[in-house]
Amino acid sequence: MSRRYFGTDGVRGVVGADLTPDLVERAARAATLWSGGGRVLVGRDTRASGHELEEAVARGIVSAGGTAVLGGVLPTPAVALLAEHLGVVVSASHNPPEYNGVKLFLDGGKLVDEQEEEIEALFDASGPGGGSIERAEDARERYVAHVVDAFGTDLFGLRIGVDCANGAFSDIAPAVFERCGAEVHAIGVTPDGSNINDHVGATDLGALRGLVVTAGLDLGVAFDGDGDRMLAVDEHGEPVDGDQIIAVLALDLGVDIVAVTVMTNLGFHALMAEHGVKVVTTPVGDRHVLEVLAREGGRLGGEQSGHVIWLDGHVTGDGLVAGLLLCGAIRGRRTLSEAAGVLFRYPQVLRSVRVRTRELPAEVASMVESVNAELGERGRVLVRPSGTEPVFRILVEAENAEDAEKLCASIAALVERELG
Repeated sequence: MSRRYFGTDGVRGVVGADLTPDLVERAARAATLWSGGGRVLVGRDTRASGHELEEAVARGIVSAGGTAVLGGVLPTPAVALLAEHLGVVVSASHNPPEYNGVKLFLDGGKLVDEQEEEIEALFDASGPGGGSIERAEDARERYVAHVVDAFGTDLFGLRIGVDCANGAFSDIAPAVFERCGAEVHAIGVTPDGSNINDHVGATDLGALRGLVVTAGLDLGVAFDGDGDRMLAVDEHGEPVDGDQIIAVLALDLGVDIVAVTVMTNLGFHALMAEHGVKVVTTPVGDRHVLEVLAREGGRLGGEQSGHVIWLDGHVTGDGLVAGLLLCGAIRGRRTLSEAAGVLFRYPQVLRSVRVRTRELPAEVASMVESVNAELGERGRVLVRPSGTEPVFRILVEAENAEDAEKLCASIAALVERELG
């Protein structure tokens, strides 16, 4: 059985087109029926469509006999942490403002494919009704208290740029860093419903890079709209991606195993091997990383795109926690550029090609296979469908940037000709 609605991370789409209040209500009802009802914590990010879709989620939960506990604007990791059993987040994460979606958590964890298939089988089921709606007035305060208690550290003297993407961390993250003693310069903290991830946040580091350089800050951290991703810029304004952040944390926290995805740079694998750290590779998606960490008993993992997962005191990836850990790893000892510089990264080129179908033609698959055989350990090619958009992602790594660029361009042209 294949999933029709669930992608890499929940149900997601353009509001009013492939994502409607009716679909969201059905998803919430199905998930509540599947999980056995009870109290369901609901959070959302700052998109204008969030209000209407939150109401649809509440209707679905109530129709299934559950209690919808509405937390208002909450970061995704807060819902995962605070939900008693089932948690629902109305968000499209890093996607543009016209998108929205529904993410589900069960006992703090993301769902596996089989669980999502079981929920989809209930999309057309009716519920017993009789549920209710409550407000979780203190959810934000409880989340902040946990993060500060479990991950807070002395950041006095550190000057930080904080970009909240006009999203769910806008009223939370700057205050937490200040509470830890840092001097904070915040941007992307004026959400208006239509500016989430709009030239700010982890999807566009330009504004943060300018802020760090202009103000002479020690580093900058940027979240995506729902707060489960974090990327950084060093004191020179140079981007620091998830691979580098996870590498810094792996060495600082002294782990013996780390889980990453197929997108992770070959240089990361070489660095971890040098330090005797076992690396387990998963498909793209932080839920796959979480599955592996649970199976292997690991604590640290994540994605190049900025999902950073530290499970000692948490249940999922959390951008704010990642930011605090990164600041703690450098404060008083070294600059971020020095810390991140231990990782030599193979030049990578990533392109997205919009397509009509998610099936990879045999000609493209054959070309990728032959190129990888030729590259050997000197690089690689990865072509995969996106789980959140109608595009194919093409990743090429090589020993030099020129070769990577040429190879990526030729493969992208082939994919576009075959599928565009």
